[in-house]
Amino acid sequence: MNRWWLTLISVLIALPAWANNDPAEVRLQGIAAELRCLVCQNESIAASRADLAVDLRQQIREQIQAGKTDSEIRTYMVDRYGDFVLYRPPLKTTTVLLWFGPLLLLVFGLFILAITLKRRRSALADKRLSADELRRAQALLGQIKDPGKQS
Repeated sequence: MNRWWLTLISVLIALPAWANNDPAEVRLQGIAAELRCLVCQNESIAASRADLAVDLRQQIREQIQAGKTDSEIRTYMVDRYGDFVLYRPPLKTTTVLLWFGPLLLLVFGLFILAITLKRRRSALADKRLSADELRRAQALLGQIKDPGKQS
């Protein structure tokens, strides 16, 4: 009897989530998830609570009701706000840096690292101890007791 009540309560709690299967809302969420919020920039229009994102979701909703396809809605948004509104902008001359910029920065960073390490290695190789410094170092090393031995 106790499990029956738990099952009934679980179904009643989950019922609103099942009831929200409106195809227009599913399409809206799908399109909005692919578009970047122009205010937040790290969130999709679907996840953002910014006023602009709310307005853009409303525009998408109106276009869905007007019978526009998903492709037409995305094209409208790109025409109005540019390729930046897309999370996956197309590869073209204006977006080449966006696509390959991180790779170029990585290669440049590795190049600088290689040059720095080469200079550091050659600087260390050029420094030799003088006879006096070598004698003092050996004297100091001879004075250090081995931590493993106990006197």
